[in-house]
Amino acid sequence: MRVLVINCGSSSIKYQLLDMTDEKPLAKGLLERIGIEGSKLSHKKGDEKFTFERNVSDHTQGLSWIISILTSEKEGVIEDVSEIQAVGHRVVHGGELFASSVLIDDRVVKEIEANSFLAPLHNPPNIEGILAAKKLLPEIPQVGVFDTAFHQSMEEKAYLYAIPRKYYKQYKVRRYGFHGTSHRYVAARTAQLMGRPMKELKIITTHIGNGASIAAVKYGLSVDTSMGFTPLEGLVMGTRSGDLDPAIVLFLQEQEGLSIREANNLLNKKSGMLGLTDGKFSDLRDIEERAIEGESLCLRAHDIYEYRIAKYIGAYVAAMNGVDAISFTAGVGENSPYLRKNVVSKYLGYLGIELDEEKNKLRGREVFVNTPESRTAVLVVPTNEELVIARDTKEIVEQGIRELNMF
Repeated sequence: MRVLVINCGSSSIKYQLLDMTDEKPLAKGLLERIGIEGSKLSHKKGDEKFTFERNVSDHTQGLSWIISILTSEKEGVIEDVSEIQAVGHRVVHGGELFASSVLIDDRVVKEIEANSFLAPLHNPPNIEGILAAKKLLPEIPQVGVFDTAFHQSMEEKAYLYAIPRKYYKQYKVRRYGFHGTSHRYVAARTAQLMGRPMKELKIITTHIGNGASIAAVKYGLSVDTSMGFTPLEGLVMGTRSGDLDPAIVLFLQEQEGLSIREANNLLNKKSGMLGLTDGKFSDLRDIEERAIEGESLCLRAHDIYEYRIAKYIGAYVAAMNGVDAISFTAGVGENSPYLRKNVVSKYLGYLGIELDEEKNKLRGREVFVNTPESRTAVLVVPTNEELVIARDTKEIVEQGIRELNMF
């Protein structure tokens, strides 16, 4: 089965076409600046890279362009669109309605729309991608895979906030968590690499990128995660504040005369590492380089960044009453030996972890970075959300075919 995976942002479409016979990507790419002058499509076929530019007005036009590239003689990997046998969509927010991936029909689209108030920046473009695919590929089954679904196994003690329950009942204000597809993949892959069933393991997965979250995965289930009602809660991130006293927001609104929109912009786009470096840097690569050189501003910001990661790891060791493995993933987690060394060496000695300095120098590869004597395993596991989406899509479509054949 060949599965087209689509991840739509407000002005972008990230895509990947996978052959599920060997689970290898045939082609992948990114279309940027949809609805903005100078739209750009970056496409990769094997080791060949192509770049195209033209104005794209909406997601339907954008997806049509992507399909034409996939089926073109030079850049394409299939001869006809009929060779795409299923489409898998990343959907950010499934609320409490979706605890697993689902075959998309009109009812599912309406329910995703109903959850849009919980993710107003993400679900609407996800829906646009779904509608575009339904229009251009009307006979091909489509599946929705939700970022929040993996965390629906959390118990009330983990997901309820200590505010009047009427706000949960009326507005569904609770912890949802995000990056669920990544946490699910990394936890499962960690268990495979350890040669043990997930149902026997307590794993902490750390998805550390510009956006960052940590999850406690106990016996295969997410029992807690650092992002909350929105992706703002939890770790210090590139431009997001992470945890802070909620009264700070009220105080700053009063002192600075900030509107709700301005306060939201401050916490999501002007805080985090950008705020800690006086508006100079949000990219961890820039900050890390200067921290290693001893620049005080970046060194302090990086100390705060790694300290918050270590605090959450410690909290989740307590939440699971132990831990067998800690896995680092995503852009920073996979590619920063400096971060991993600092978090492990400064804060996690009580877990009996001993770091292998040479193995820890590797970037972007699956590797155990602990020594054989370490009581707790520490791994680097590159994430692969597209593969999870493709696997779920294949499984659900094939299950539907089997059920049809029964009648």
